Amino acid sequence: QVQPVESGGDSVESGGSLRLSCVASGYTYSDYCMGWFRQTPGKEREGLASIDADNSTTYADSVKGRFTISQDKAKNTLYLQMNSLKPEDTATYYCAVDTTRCGYVPWRLLETTFRYWGRGTQVTVSS
Repeated sequence: QVQPVESGGDSVESGGSLRLSCVASGYTYSDYCMGWFRQTPGKEREGLASIDADNSTTYADSVKGRFTISQDKAKNTLYLQMNSLKPEDTATYYCAVDTTRCGYVPWRLLETTFRYWGRGTQVTVSS
């Protein structure tokens, strides 16, 4: 059973930075897709960034240039470096994993692409 576990959420001031981590245990697949999503109460979950087994990355326009997704394959760990944070970045951030490649670019930030989800980590950005 693949189980992603996020960490690194915190409260920061506007303009600050955070790095989220996600350790995805329970699999040793060579093909996979990993991603970061966020959600605020009353809104749909938003896809932010994804990374393929070959390090191909995809970003949502809302975070492009500010957030960077990366992975450490040896540690089965996914990262999201978040810079220039804004109050509207306040949300619960989720890590997601699938054991197939990310595939067609328009699918790479869709919830339905990912089968395994973490429980989330809270990020709060104050103005």
